[in-house]
Amino acid sequence: MIEFFFDCSSPWTYLGFHNIQPLAAELKVPITWRPILVGGVFNAVNPSVYASREKPVPAKRDYMLKDLQDWARSSGLKIVMPPKVFPVNSVKAMRGCIWLDGQEPAGQMVPFATSVFEAYWGRDEDISQDAVLADICRRCGIAPEAFFAAIARDEIKAQLKANTDELMRRGGFGSPTLYVNGDDMYFGNDRLPLVREALLRARP
Repeated sequence: MIEFFFDCSSPWTYLGFHNIQPLAAELKVPITWRPILVGGVFNAVNPSVYASREKPVPAKRDYMLKDLQDWARSSGLKIVMPPKVFPVNSVKAMRGCIWLDGQEPAGQMVPFATSVFEAYWGRDEDISQDAVLADICRRCGIAPEAFFAAIARDEIKAQLKANTDELMRRGGFGSPTLYVNGDDMYFGNDRLPLVREALLRARP
């Protein structure tokens, strides 16, 4: 089993979210999607992220942007660092992922999250805005009215917080974080080759 803790506000998570799906399908391993708020994780256990944003090392920053584009090209994705809003408040989108993951018919969450990633990282749309989220809902065949009513519910808010707290309790410090068979943790899109090896080792 793969657990995938994620927040759509991260470009590396976009890569991991995209790339884990064909890997899981190839090996016939189910994915349990676990939406979180990565800002809450940074605030609690990884504030160095904010320090590196305030005082970046220029050479490291430039290489990170190149690395991101290399991975995007390899994955067949378009990723553009948003010039307007970064970082973005993804709380409504992530609450939507929580709600859709429990909705019938099953399978609505992945197309929605994919559309959120595409809107923010591909088209520089502010996914904190209701109008943008409503358009994403319509693209995915989701009624915006039902979406906004659902993400205002206390149990949806509580589940998103519970997922975030659980990730930290299990040693996570960012997004994406993956667990193979419960306790074998991997962080980041570039660890997927190691995830593949762990899944193969776990086979009978």
